[in-house]
Amino acid sequence: MTALERRSSLTLASIYGLRMLGLFLVLPVFVVYARHLPNATSTLVGFALGIYGLGQAVMQIPLGAASDHFGRKPVIIFGLLLFAAGSFVAGASGNLYVIIIGRILQGMGAISAAIAALIADSTREQHRTKAMALVGMTIGLSFVIALVAGTALDHVIGVPGIFDLTGVLALLAIAVVIWIVPNVPMSTHAEETEGHWARDVFTAPLLRLDFSIFVVNFLQVGLFVVAPVALIRHAGIPLRDHWMVYLPVTVLSFIVAVPGIIWAERHGYMKTVFLGAVAVLGLSMFGMAVAYDHPVGLIAAMFFFFVGFNVMEALLPSLVSRTAPPARKGLALGVYSTGQSLGIFAGGAISGLLAQHSGRPAVCFAGAILAAVWFFVASFLQPPAKRRNPVPAADPAA
Repeated sequence: MTALERRSSLTLASIYGLRMLGLFLVLPVFVVYARHLPNATSTLVGFALGIYGLGQAVMQIPLGAASDHFGRKPVIIFGLLLFAAGSFVAGASGNLYVIIIGRILQGMGAISAAIAALIADSTREQHRTKAMALVGMTIGLSFVIALVAGTALDHVIGVPGIFDLTGVLALLAIAVVIWIVPNVPMSTHAEETEGHWARDVFTAPLLRLDFSIFVVNFLQVGLFVVAPVALIRHAGIPLRDHWMVYLPVTVLSFIVAVPGIIWAERHGYMKTVFLGAVAVLGLSMFGMAVAYDHPVGLIAAMFFFFVGFNVMEALLPSLVSRTAPPARKGLALGVYSTGQSLGIFAGGAISGLLAQHSGRPAVCFAGAILAAVWFFVASFLQPPAKRRNPVPAADPAA
């Protein structure tokens, strides 16, 4: 990678990481906190956890398309401002309904597509999976930090304080966008291309990838509807000590996942690794259902879940950016991120409903069934052929 490619990848990954750190900080503590709020039910708590995804689903395509027309940076800044506003709203009240409003606003700051498109603009295709893997590494690091810090912060500033901290992190990310991220021109603007946008982005190969990210995030949110309660009830681990489980599980899973990502890219076994990760995610959900009240089995299943999850975090956005037409990258990644957002929303809402009426192991069984459907869909995946593209140049106007 060139110096410009490294700088773009690192700075954009840091923005993604700051934003995701804010989101992840509430994951290990929110369900336990929200269950004690007035009028709380498992269904409503799951809805509050997942409603962020609905806000994202509404805005991912519009903001992704806007980034194709108006540039990536202005859209990223606008989205971060919305995200910060939602964080401060959620932190201002202990009322579950106000928190839901704040979570919707957080979600409407949907910048995933614009960031991924800017990474694609900044890197050559042969290095794109590495750049996306760097984003995945940053997300993984943010996840680990959040799981360790979230429970500690809960005892110091509480969940409302964590929401406020999330808003501050979003404002710091805006500073990184303005002063540190390089200005890289888009190779092709949307208005310079021919053909209808829907025919470009709603193709069978892209829809398979959109469905894939939907399932990944459905399973991730479902995991956090189940795991915190299981660790308290059946492992006897108090909430403040959950980081002792999450930290080694996530770090070790990432160490296992990285060689698979490199091997897939270097030797052309993208589909093999992809299907293997799908199978691992499905089997891990089944394992969590079976071992729900057995701590060792539950933790082992969580480890394998995060192996598959980390692989998907690197492979999926890279595959979308390489499959989409160059002038529609922002829009295609917006549709992809909408699938991601709908997965977050559906994972929270459906998992909460299942947990209330059928028990928490039913959440894991449902996830395993969905993963089986995903495996069938993914079996038709055809990784895009590699294309050589020129070294990106910095914008001379920057």
